[in-house]
Amino acid sequence: MDMTNAPQRNRPDRATIEALTGELTSRFGNRVVTSLAVREQHAHTTTWLPVQAPDIVVLPQSTEEVAEVVRLCAARQVPVIPFGTGSSLEGQLNAPFGGVSIDTSLMKRIVAVHPEDLDCVVEPGVTRKELNEHLRDLGLFFPIDPGADASIGGMVATRASGTNAVRYGTMKDCVLALAVVLPNGDVVRTAQRAKKSSAGYVT
Repeated sequence: MDMTNAPQRNRPDRATIEALTGELTSRFGNRVVTSLAVREQHAHTTTWLPVQAPDIVVLPQSTEEVAEVVRLCAARQVPVIPFGTGSSLEGQLNAPFGGVSIDTSLMKRIVAVHPEDLDCVVEPGVTRKELNEHLRDLGLFFPIDPGADASIGGMVATRASGTNAVRYGTMKDCVLALAVVLPNGDVVRTAQRAKKSSAGYVT
């Protein structure tokens, strides 16, 4: 592939980051963090790549807040990096061009469980162990085990699998629908809980 004419991305300049930090802080208060130690924690995984810290870490508490952060970043062309628990091996949490790490660890609601339908609705910050603890007394369990207590959002993003995949499938087999924040801050909802319609089984 010829990358000669590919656009070159640079880190946002200091003025842009300072202006964005001010906007985010005025909206989210102390849920905006710029200390080096915290920023480096949000780019530290077991990958062979060196730590490449984001410029800002934000901890939203809802899909609407995530969308608001993304819109502010899009307006200034600042990259965003979603962060779950930091257990990944591939280095996708690194921020080689700086930007904003959106930490979903405060989005931990298990919204609903439908035992009769064998499904549930959760926020992205819920970890697989937390979900299984919640489901245990119902005689149910969440089968995907990537070898770490990963967040559900991170597992969806990386199509997690693990030792149970031969019997239960990978993450793609366990997801019915998603609420997704697009790069411009719009929110879309994919599919629905129903596994079957008049046209047949939903695939």
